[in-house]
Amino acid sequence: MSPLGEYWMPPLAVLAGDELGLRGDFEGIAQASEKAYRRANTRNVTSLALLFAGFSRVVTGTIVLVISPLSPPTRSAMMVASNLKDKQKEHDMAHELPELPYAHDALEPHIDSKTMEIHHGKHHAAYIAKLNAALEGHAELAEKSICELVANIDSVPEGIRGAVRNNGGGHWNHKFFWKVMGPGQGGEPSGEVAGGINAAFGSFADFQAKFEAAGATRFGSGWAWLIVDNDGKFAVTSTANQDNPLMDKSGFPLLGCDVWEHAYYLNYQNRRPDYLKAFWSVVNWDQVAENLAKVKEMTA
Repeated sequence: MSPLGEYWMPPLAVLAGDELGLRGDFEGIAQASEKAYRRANTRNVTSLALLFAGFSRVVTGTIVLVISPLSPPTRSAMMVASNLKDKQKEHDMAHELPELPYAHDALEPHIDSKTMEIHHGKHHAAYIAKLNAALEGHAELAEKSICELVANIDSVPEGIRGAVRNNGGGHWNHKFFWKVMGPGQGGEPSGEVAGGINAAFGSFADFQAKFEAAGATRFGSGWAWLIVDNDGKFAVTSTANQDNPLMDKSGFPLLGCDVWEHAYYLNYQNRRPDYLKAFWSVVNWDQVAENLAKVKEMTA
């Protein structure tokens, strides 16, 4: 048994000291520890200490959670431990595959289970693995969010720009794509989304026709998008490969549809127009409305 007691837990999370702004500043270390202790807000946590070590290429510090030997860990203490574990994962890998917000078969019959399984677990995962590989040795870039990377693709060093564009774009696009779909969705939008569509296209049906045409006529592989353009108006556009409107500064995506063959071929073969029509049955208009609200907040 550990000298600290039966309920002692090993280091659970790793935070870069530079990220915390500590850099050997022991007063800062003490203040950070105190703040972390207050955030934990559980009687089981008897101490939080920052122990400096050099066991990771990106790590200069470790937060250690010590559980009191006087009582078993409570649910809140275990939640703290779980959160710290999540922090460690963030530092172990720059970008990770997000979980689908629904089961693989949740979008059937419109998008089949096997397609979702391969699309998410193989294709999206491959983009992330290749993106992380491209960012190795570029710590400053690895710390950026995927949104920051793709929106500032021209600032990425030329030697890795192509890999970051293709694979970073693939990661951002798919992360966005999973959220704008959902089971039991479809139908027509309401509120500001409906108003923006009617103002830009005349009717929802006219918008659907333009969006489907953008996807169907995109040569090779790419995406169809509904965006808010730089004039604040709704517009339909398409991009090649894994590009997106953030990269070319044409606007902010509200809705996107993947028209790479891997997104539909098992079920629709070469019938891309049929896949695009089926897409309307899974569109999550609540998420589109949330995207619009975020765009308006950013551009206010």
